[in-house]
Amino acid sequence: MLDFLAENNNCGQAILRIVSCGNAIIAEFLRLSEFIPSVFRLKDKADQQKYGDIIFDFSYFKGPEACEGRLEAKPELQDLDDEFRENNIEILTRFYQAFQSVHKYIVDLNRYLEDLNEGIYIQQTLETVLLNEDGKQLLCEALYLYGVMLLVIDQKIEGEVRERMLVAYYRYSAARAADSNIDDICKLFRSTGYSSQPGAKRPLNYPESYFSRVPINETYISMVIGRLRSDDIYNQVSAYPLPEHRSTALATQAAMLYVTLYFDASILHTQQAKMREIVDKYFPDNWVVSIYMGITVNLAEAWEPYKAAKTALNYTLDLTNVKEQASRYAAVTARVHTQVQQFLKEGYLREELVLDHIPKLLNCLRDCNVAIRWLMLHTADLGCDPNNKAPASNKGPSSN
Repeated sequence: MLDFLAENNNCGQAILRIVSCGNAIIAEFLRLSEFIPSVFRLKDKADQQKYGDIIFDFSYFKGPEACEGRLEAKPELQDLDDEFRENNIEILTRFYQAFQSVHKYIVDLNRYLEDLNEGIYIQQTLETVLLNEDGKQLLCEALYLYGVMLLVIDQKIEGEVRERMLVAYYRYSAARAADSNIDDICKLFRSTGYSSQPGAKRPLNYPESYFSRVPINETYISMVIGRLRSDDIYNQVSAYPLPEHRSTALATQAAMLYVTLYFDASILHTQQAKMREIVDKYFPDNWVVSIYMGITVNLAEAWEPYKAAKTALNYTLDLTNVKEQASRYAAVTARVHTQVQQFLKEGYLREELVLDHIPKLLNCLRDCNVAIRWLMLHTADLGCDPNNKAPASNKGPSSN
C-alpha cells in the first residue's frame, strides 16, 4: 500500500499541508501579538480624545455612511484619518492577512473532509485515513491546531481590539471590493466577550460558542475525539513503561483532547461515563495542562461550568489525592537529586560505564523529566490560561 505521506499521495500531502500551515499561523499570531498598535486599545484618555472619532468597532457596519459622513464634515478629522492610515496600514494588512489565513485554514480543512466524503481521493475515506498511523495523527492535529489558533487569538488580541483593527483595514483598503471573504472573517473574529483584565468573568458558553462559529463535520469531530480518548496516537506509552508515568507519556494527547472537547461540549456537560474515562486515563494525578508553547490551563477552573467534567475531576482534586501526589513527587525529586549528583561527578560518565548502565540512566532521566514537569506545572504562580478564569465566586482548588 502507498505510503500515506509519499509525495505522490495527494490525500496525505493535502492534510500535511493543512497541518503545516496551522503551526505557521499560530507562530505568526504569537509574533504579531507583540506589535499591536497601542492606539487600538484606546486605554488612555489622550488616545480616546484624539482617535475616538476615527477608530470604530463593528457598530460601524450598522451605518458606515453615517460614520464616514461625520468624518467628511470635519476637515481636521479627515487629515487625522489620512495620517492614521498612512502610519498603520502596513501592520493592519499583516494582521488582516493573519486573520484571513485562519479562515482559509478551516475552509481548506472542511473542503478536505468533503473531498474524503465524496471519494475524490481514490480508496480513501475518513475511516481509512484514521486507520493509518500518520493519517490519524494529522487529522487529530488539524482540529486541535484550529482550536489553539482561536484560543491564542482571543488571549493575545482582545475582541474589541480585533474589531477595531478589522474595521480600520476595511476602511483603509480595497478589501470591500477585492475580498469577498471579509464578511466571513469579521463573523469569525467578532468579540467573544472574553477579557484578560483581572477580575473579568468568563463569558457564558465560552469557548464552545466561539469554536462553533464555522461549522465543522460532526462525524469528523466525534471520530477525532474517539481516537484521542482510546488510542496512543504517538506511541509514547512504550517510552514510559512505568504505570505512574502514564499521564506524562500521554500529556501531548491530553492537551489535544482538552482543546478538541470544546468542539463537542455536550461531552463536558452531560456525558459522565466518557468524562470519567478521560480523567482516569489522562488526569488521575495532574490538573494543570500545557496546551501549546507554555500556554497552560488549570482544569479546576476551565471545567468549572461543565457538570460532567467537574464531577469526573473531583477525585483528582480531592485534597487527599493532591497531598499524595505532592508528597510522591517531592520524594522522587529528593531521590533523583542524589542519583544525578552521583552521575555528574567528574569522570563518572565514561563511555564504557554509560554503555553498561543504559537502563539505569534512562530510568533516572525519565524520573527526572516526569518530576520536573509535574512540579513546574503545578507550582507555577499562574497555573491557568487567562481564557479559562472562573468567576470569582466559583474558584476551584489552586494549583499552588
